[in-house]
Amino acid sequence: MIALEDVHKSFGDSEVLRGVSMSVSRGEVVCLIGASGSGKSTLLRCINGLETYDRGKVEVEGRRVDSKSPAIREIRADVAMVFQRFNLFPHRTALENVMEGPLYVKKEARSVVEQRAKKLLARVGLEDKERAHPSQLSGGQQQRVAIARALAMAPKAILFDEPTSALDPELVGEVLAVMRALADEGMTMLVVTHEMGFAREVADRVVFLDRGAILEEGPASEVLTSPREERTRDFLRRVTHP
Repeated sequence: MIALEDVHKSFGDSEVLRGVSMSVSRGEVVCLIGASGSGKSTLLRCINGLETYDRGKVEVEGRRVDSKSPAIREIRADVAMVFQRFNLFPHRTALENVMEGPLYVKKEARSVVEQRAKKLLARVGLEDKERAHPSQLSGGQQQRVAIARALAMAPKAILFDEPTSALDPELVGEVLAVMRALADEGMTMLVVTHEMGFAREVADRVVFLDRGAILEEGPASEVLTSPREERTRDFLRRVTHP
């Protein structure tokens, strides 16, 4: 469903992605792991056209991702993104945040969108927070609204950029529970995460990115318990026993 071939990206003299090639199949959950600065977030942003890549190829269902192409809005509707910092509209309620995309991007009828948004908030356990503004919600609740907002566009895949890293530890579980449920329902997911327990439990594959290149990838059980590369072993030791 998502295919990257020899993708390169630099910011000035800093080469952030160095020839990344990988794919994500429909219904697959792939976790991207690696140290800060290894290119994980940039990789996600290249997939839905928030960042332009310098060379190589990124495709979603056979359509080339090009931020300047008219097709990019359609691709972004198919491949939603959940950010580290929620990115909710502070002046809108939880319900209005979830309704925003279908109303203004897809031009759907308000009555239909509102009913679906209410069901999605209930799905992430926030049916009693419809009228709350982001400032009235905990970080975990805000991130669950952000997931409901992504789902409102009926995406074929969701990109998660460290969705729990901005949360207090006691709030992480509620967000991961929603993500586990999505995985169980067959949602295609590419997840940048430092939550190794989640990756071990939910991911079909784990990809270890090191200094902008894929150093190791394979089934989660293999990469996380018996990594081949010393660099991968060193990284897992650090995140497991900081």
